[in-house]
Amino acid sequence: MRDFIAKHIADIPPSGIRKFFDAAASLENVVSLGVGEPDFQTPERIRRAAMDSLAQGKTRYTVNWGMLSLREEIAHYLERRFDLHYDTDQILCTVGASEAIDITLRTILEPGDEVLVVEPSYVAYKPAIWMQHGVPVVVTTKAENSFKLMPEELEKAITPKTKALILPYPNNPTGAIMEKEDLERIAPVLCQHDILVISDEIYAELTYGGKNHVSIASIAGMSERTVVLNGFAKAFSMTGWRLGYVAGPKDLMKAINKLHAYVIMCAPTISQYGALEALREDTLCDTDVDKMRQAYDERRRYLVGELRRLGFSCFEPEGAFYVFPSISSTGLTSQEFCKTLLEEGGVAVIPGDAFGESGEGHVRISYAYSMEELQICISKIEEFLQKKGIYPVK
Repeated sequence: MRDFIAKHIADIPPSGIRKFFDAAASLENVVSLGVGEPDFQTPERIRRAAMDSLAQGKTRYTVNWGMLSLREEIAHYLERRFDLHYDTDQILCTVGASEAIDITLRTILEPGDEVLVVEPSYVAYKPAIWMQHGVPVVVTTKAENSFKLMPEELEKAITPKTKALILPYPNNPTGAIMEKEDLERIAPVLCQHDILVISDEIYAELTYGGKNHVSIASIAGMSERTVVLNGFAKAFSMTGWRLGYVAGPKDLMKAINKLHAYVIMCAPTISQYGALEALREDTLCDTDVDKMRQAYDERRRYLVGELRRLGFSCFEPEGAFYVFPSISSTGLTSQEFCKTLLEEGGVAVIPGDAFGESGEGHVRISYAYSMEELQICISKIEEFLQKKGIYPVK
């Protein structure tokens, strides 16, 4: 019997995150700081709206684009929060931001087209490009530049085959953000080379220190060459609802929706009714988001402070809910550190090289956990370092 698996699929490596999830699940008494999922319940008013829609029998397909009322609310939300201006026929509701990434790449890529991938970054970008027979080209960011994308590094990575850039800020795993002046420095490079930006803004609501998220689509000359991806999973603690959206230029959105209509039909109806409630200004869901953001900020400051007390060099994240400390001074690789910490210390974190080769020497630690869980893990990490004779880390 022949091998039915396509070679380009067989060649895709398994997720480096999943490897440690599976290993942690096989051991007892392990505390995990590996999952990028809010520990809060979806706000009650959102859950109630979804349950009401079920009780009223609102369970049919919606139009491919998503409910008009929801797209109107998304347009209003993007305008009031990020100064982005879209008509409803420029907004498509998707099955999470993951579908938005996938169908956008499927729509734009021809075999051999190059896509710039800023790393360290989310593990799914490169596989999504490979699946469309595209070529991912890594642009490395560095701690000394606060993990921001530098215009000179961007320029060096561009070739005649470059078609798009995936811009992942606020960043997973580093917690870095790009401020307005940072975006204004890279915008001329992108315009000069006629490159499409796929701006993954799923953590847009999670920024700290008084710094609000700025979308590159709001920078002069960029809206016509930017596709904005966002969703409800992180900000509204709606991960299992699987609802995202993509917004961009009309002609491109028409083509993306055509593909979406064939492969998905429409996003889940019940989730759309919940999201409609989430975005309405008069429902106070902004207050729920503010409370979650404040809790994350408290955890962020605690975790950075404790990691530094233990001797780790730790970049201070300004967005998302991850810290990305350097562990290189322990003398262990990222894989060795995480494996030993898991087996001997009972704590699961993610090796930095899961997010690209440039992540080597770091680990990702999520603070989407309660303060109590973070305190337990810090105690266990400190005990582990003492047992290994590397405390404090030099």
